[in-house]
Amino acid sequence: MIAAELVREAQSGDREALITLLRDIETHVYRTAFYILGNEQDALDASQEALIRIYTKIHSYEEKALFKTWVQRIVTNICIDKFRKKRPQVSIEENDMQFIYSKDVESEVMSTYVAKDVREAIEKLPEHHRTVIVLRYLQDFSYNEIAESLDLPLNTVKSYLFRARQQLQNLLKEYQNGGVRG
Repeated sequence: MIAAELVREAQSGDREALITLLRDIETHVYRTAFYILGNEQDALDASQEALIRIYTKIHSYEEKALFKTWVQRIVTNICIDKFRKKRPQVSIEENDMQFIYSKDVESEVMSTYVAKDVREAIEKLPEHHRTVIVLRYLQDFSYNEIAESLDLPLNTVKSYLFRARQQLQNLLKEYQNGGVRG
């Protein structure tokens, strides 16, 4: 069953359709929350809050926007609210993200350092830059979907992404010069 059909059925009161829809999006919701907030506990809290909000507000969804961008807006807003309230110390497990899979131990070790430094660099970005980076590169949203999700003009999204990439480039200069932190 396609998402649009599930959404319509959920809106018409079909509880099973709503549960299926929530199960289909829960991983996406958690992933977004994790990369914005930076730690598992806050991401779980934000995910739960987002899923509850989606559950209670499904009737307010209008098909003017894609369902995934509507969901993304809810998750992102909850995360931004939590981030502003808490300004958490970020703690991410060392092996959560692997960029390169290799049986070569040296490559695996290097990839772990690279992943760690990239995560740390993303965590240092201002929240609006971090959010657009997460949506674009970790959630694979288009520029238009990001603009719609965050209720921003398209040019603002482009500008944020441009500045965020510049900041990441500056933060990761050691890799461009062949160096490794560790």
